[in-house]
Amino acid sequence: MAGEAPSVHASAVLASARAVLIRGPAGSGKSRLALAIIEAAQTGLLPFARLVGDDRVHLEPCHGRLLARPAPALAGMIEVRGLGIRRMPHEPCAVVGLVVDLAAEDAERMPACGDAIIAGIALPRLAVAPGVEPLPAVLATLTTAAAS
Repeated sequence: MAGEAPSVHASAVLASARAVLIRGPAGSGKSRLALAIIEAAQTGLLPFARLVGDDRVHLEPCHGRLLARPAPALAGMIEVRGLGIRRMPHEPCAVVGLVVDLAAEDAERMPACGDAIIAGIALPRLAVAPGVEPLPAVLATLTTAAAS
């Protein structure tokens, strides 16, 4: 890699073929959602899920796609509330396919399709309101199609 891509305060999980980039303020549940997505794959709700990065993720545009990589110092580590920092298998790089914004003030009950623009790349965005459990909406986004 020519230069180190800037890091953002976020978590990322590879869920099937594309990564879910999880953003939100401190304490909003980014690590908790990342773990929940991984657990969903372990219980068969998703075909596959593996940690990309927790807390700090490097994002880089590449040929019209957004790549996510773990911050090198944090690769393979995730914070588990009540247990501290834990090690787990991780992916070194994944293409982002969904952005989840936790504690989003613009979240709506029946949202219009919206995109997040990151490094000039438009990505599907799921805005989750403060205090709302995000996993059901994330799983629905990953496993269903919108009604026309």
